[in-house]
Parts: sequence; C-alpha cells; structure tokens
Amino acid sequence: MMALRVLSASLLTSALLISVGCSNLTQSSTAATDSAEQRLSSLAALSQQDPVTRTLDIQEWQTSAGTKVLFMAAPELPMFDLRLTFAAGSSKDQNHYGLANLTSAMLDEGTGALNAGQIAAQFEDLGANFSSGSYRDMAVVSLRSLSDPKLSDPALELFSRIAAQPSFPAASLARIKNQLLAGFEYDKQNPGKLASLALFEQLYGAHPYAHSSSGDATSVPKLSRQQLQEFHRTYYNANNAQIALVGDLTLEQAKAISEKVSARLPRGQAAAKTIAPKANVASSIHIEHPSTQTHIMLAQLAVKRGDPDYPALFLGNQILGGGGFGTRLMEEVREKRGLTYGIYSSFSPMQASGPFMINVQTRAQLSAVTLQLVRDLLDDYIKNGPSAAELAKAKRESLGSFPLSAASNSAIVGQLAAIGFYDMPLTWMSDFMQDLQQLTVADVHEAFKRHLNPEHLVVVTAGPTVEQLPLPEPVERKNTDAPMERQH
Repeated sequence: MMALRVLSASLLTSALLISVGCSNLTQSSTAATDSAEQRLSSLAALSQQDPVTRTLDIQEWQTSAGTKVLFMAAPELPMFDLRLTFAAGSSKDQNHYGLANLTSAMLDEGTGALNAGQIAAQFEDLGANFSSGSYRDMAVVSLRSLSDPKLSDPALELFSRIAAQPSFPAASLARIKNQLLAGFEYDKQNPGKLASLALFEQLYGAHPYAHSSSGDATSVPKLSRQQLQEFHRTYYNANNAQIALVGDLTLEQAKAISEKVSARLPRGQAAAKTIAPKANVASSIHIEHPSTQTHIMLAQLAVKRGDPDYPALFLGNQILGGGGFGTRLMEEVREKRGLTYGIYSSFSPMQASGPFMINVQTRAQLSAVTLQLVRDLLDDYIKNGPSAAELAKAKRESLGSFPLSAASNSAIVGQLAAIGFYDMPLTWMSDFMQDLQQLTVADVHEAFKRHLNPEHLVVVTAGPTVEQLPLPEPVERKNTDAPMERQH
C-alpha cells in the first residue's frame, strides 16, 4: 500500500510539473520554490479528500437446489470469477484432524475417467484457472474463465464435475499424504510454526479451532479414502454451499451458471454453526528451539464475524499494530529500540470467536524484555486508548486503502463469498466504511476494553534459553515530517 501511495504521489507530481510548462524556466528561484510548495500543498490537500469508492450492485437469489447466490456484473473484462464456498472447513474434522484439508486437496486429482494431469490440461486449453482451499470455517472451490460460451461452458462443466464427483484416486491420496508428512517434518525446524500451533491449542482447548487445518503427523496417515468420500457426501452439498459470481455476465447468464453448478451437487443438509469456545485462561508456554531468534506470540479470544464492535476494533488495531510502519508497536519496538524487523497485531473474526494476536521475532537475548515491553504497550493502549490525531490518521489510511478490496473481480468475489457465508448484509462493505468514518476515540477505547484484557493473554515463546540482556534505551528520531524553514 505504501508503494502504491508513493507511486501515485510521484505520478501526480510529474503531471503537475508537466502542466506548469516551460514558462517556469524563466522564473526566479523564489517563484520556483513558491510553485513547488503550492504543488506539495495541493498534493497534501488531495490526500485529505474522501476516497473514491466503487459502487457494488450486488444481487442475491437462491437456486432451485437451495444454494444461495451473490452476483455482481463487471463487464470491463471478458471474464468471470466463480467461488463455491462450503461450510466444510477443519472445524468439521471431528477429531480426524486434516480430513477437511485432505478432501479439498484431492478434488482435482480425478473425476470420472479423468486424472489430475488431464484435468489440468483441459483447464489450460480453455484458458481457465481452477483452485481449491480449506480453512477452519470453510472450504472453497474457485474458477476463473473467459466469458465466451465456447470456452466457459466446457470449463464450467469440468468445474462442476470436480466439485460434485471427485474420484479420490488411491495413488494420489498416498502422494499427497507423503507431501503433508514432509511438510510436518519441515515445520519442526520452524519455531514460528511451532509457536502458532501451540498458541491455538492453548487458546481453544477442546474446541474445533484448536487443531491445525492441515492435521498432524499422527492423524493424517490414518485418514482413508472412504473417510474422504463420506466427508464429501456430508458437506459438499447444494444446501451447504454458497455461490459468488463476479464478471462479464448478464443476470440471466449468472442465473444459468449458478443453476448448472448447484444442480450437479448432491442434496443434503446445511452444516451446524461452529459452537462458541470457552473463554481462554491466561497461560505462558516456552518451546525450546536451537535458533538465534525467539518467536513471541500473545493472543486472546476476541471477536466473531458480525460483531458490531468489529469496525472499532479494526480501526483501533490499525493504530496499535495492524497498519505497518507508524503504529505504536512498530514505533516503540522497532524504530526506537531496534528490537525487531517487524511487529504486528491483528483481529481474526471467524464464525465463532476468533483471536486477537501480536506476533514479534527478536534476538533470543532480548526476548524477555521485548515481551514485557509489548505487554506494557498493550496494557497502556487498553487503559488509555488512542489519541484524536492517531484516530484521524488511521481513518484516512484505512478509508484510502479499503477500496483496494473492490479493485479487481477476484477481490470482489472474495468479499461476496464472505458476505454470503457469514450471512452479512449486502451493503456490508459500504456500511463498514461509513462506520469507520463515524467512530470516535471513545468508541475505539470502549471496544478495546470490552474485548481485550491483559490478564487473559496466552503467551507462547519459541527459541533458546539464554542469558538475557537489559532493555535498550529508546532513541528518539527527528521529526522528518516537520516543514523546512525557508532560507533567504
């Protein structure tokens, strides 16, 4: 985002310089300085203006098979994106950890008489792209195709067969299992991955979100082809699916496509919503690992999708640690003390309560003081909230970057899929931006106090046990944003 802004500013500056013309060459140096300052002032004023947003004309209906559809026409390019979303994520594994992920990974390994290579070749010949993925809440199956019916019709036919009738060939199952097992071995050398796995186990306990979506070295070898087939029959059905469509299609074409895709799916029942987790208990775990760096993660259960406090939490987090450079965490931990290359915080709302997390990596000898500094910064932010200046800056940056979520068809289809899956209003994107604009310092402060408590943090560190060093003194940087005085 920063690179985009720098580029935009550069292009605008160049345009302004060209518009001035050669007449500037005959002006005095003072006039040239005045002109440059005027141009910079005009750019500064431009950055204060409200962002231009793309109007999303979303239409919703239900197919005859019972599948909800969200569609937006985008005729600018002769192509469309389709995303089929099932409530079939790892939260449905039921102690067979990795089952949802393995089912998703096997979809395009075979259907009918076609094997994985033939499927890939057919999509390539049609200029189409197929992808699938599995997460804690959902499984997604996606298609990007040119809108010419000569190409889109066979692409949609193949896509529908893969989603509805995968063959789960035994040879492919063995190969993908081996790939997963190799990945688990590699993860043992990654302290950040080890910390993340331990963190979710501590946060969620016996809840379905506690285990990794990929499963583990013990669970994956036990998964059978029959289990994959049964999981697919149970969750990959028309009543447990949502369709999002964006692209160069008429409403009639979109309806025909959604009918075709949903009609191929088996009938079934919608999956039950994921149960709410129990409130987590504060804990601290250290994972011994022979690395030069220590990974530190702090987390707490915080917010689920649709919570009315989410806009305030999102905006407040942009100030705390979610907005990259210039955030409180980045300024205090990286810029003033040089303890890390980067430190970030995030809220991850899901169908059930998702976590608030802070993630930082530092020299092993400074891990204790870094952890305490981060705790102190979070505690202060929850107690005192942001300043008015911080809030105004975060609003400008968030409102300026948010339209990027609707800058491409693939971005929009992702937004539509989330809106449909989580039963959010069709106006969610515009509502979110309006909510951000109206938030006050008190709104953000109260939301953080409602959802976060420093006494409930789960802390996981992964690294070596070494002698610790004291916290470096902060180095105050000069304010490079201050205006330069004119020299005469």
